[in-house]
Amino acid sequence: MEFIDLKAQYRAYADEIQERIQKVLEHGRFIMGPEIEELEERLGDYVDVKHAITVASGTMALEISLRALGIGPGDEVITVPFTWISTAEVICLVGAKPVFVDIDPVTYNIDPDKIESAITPKTRAIIPVSLFGQMPDLKKINEIAQKYNLAVIEDGAQSFGAEQNGVKSCGASLIGCTSFFPAKPLGCYGDGGAVFTDDNELANKIRAIRTHGGIKRHEHIFVGTNGRFDTIQAAVLLVKLDHFEEEVKRRAEIGAKYSEMLKGYCTVPEIMPGNTHVYAQYTIRAKNRERLIEHLNKNGVPTAIYYPKCLHEQPVFSKLGYKWGDFPEAEKASREVLSLPMHPFLKEEEQDKIVSLITDLM
Repeated sequence: MEFIDLKAQYRAYADEIQERIQKVLEHGRFIMGPEIEELEERLGDYVDVKHAITVASGTMALEISLRALGIGPGDEVITVPFTWISTAEVICLVGAKPVFVDIDPVTYNIDPDKIESAITPKTRAIIPVSLFGQMPDLKKINEIAQKYNLAVIEDGAQSFGAEQNGVKSCGASLIGCTSFFPAKPLGCYGDGGAVFTDDNELANKIRAIRTHGGIKRHEHIFVGTNGRFDTIQAAVLLVKLDHFEEEVKRRAEIGAKYSEMLKGYCTVPEIMPGNTHVYAQYTIRAKNRERLIEHLNKNGVPTAIYYPKCLHEQPVFSKLGYKWGDFPEAEKASREVLSLPMHPFLKEEEQDKIVSLITDLM
């Protein structure tokens, strides 16, 4: 049994993928080829924003966004300690300081009610993470940001395809970022990401920074980087995008079945009113997590923990001065969460086996 079965997905779309890749091999424009523009147009249409700009990774999407906003030394950016390290490390990479805010214990996303107390005169932006596949309360977050003249960058690396009150993830704030890492809901066969915005000026700056600081060749107006997305990876995504809505539907069905069958045995994901969930990870809480992991693994069921440590526990962030107990909800979640196999190709008998193993033990 696979935790995320990319091989089954490839087998389903193999002919289409090979045909798309073959076209790239034939035209030879491996960097910024025509598939890049085609993909960006389709991604923008999907999210319903003016600009979708592909980049080399989800991490690069966040970093370039911060740089485009002019955030750097002396600035602070608010985010959560319960996320993958990319969310906070990019803040450090541009020279700014991460400021952590605790999570909501139900959604695992940032608790909007705790944001204002973390704002200082140095605060420039908020990076809420749409963890596991559903968005935080971006209406409330955007209102706070507007009150204090802050930018909001949604880290939608795990939530591409999700919606909040009919608005797609990555299209509900000033800037949205996502990842196309292979295991994501929409993933390529390497690293990749995208930045989304309706702001024309920001979009032009993001495009320039992505390509060594310039739009025109040999004309560099910003300090940029090599943040481009590969044409072959764009070709892969163009195929997967054709099937994406059906996969999102399957994820919702599989997630709903898990929750229906597991409720009463463990804490299952809760979808907030107005939200949809793409279940980048199907994540439960279990008090006896280690025992459950051992039981599942012994019976051929792979599991994963996202994330066993909070960011304020990581040595690299020790200089921020946080200590154990500062973020009790994030800390508790890190010691209880467990993610089960989840992908659109999960077979009914596989899911039944997983559920049966859990309910027998609990």
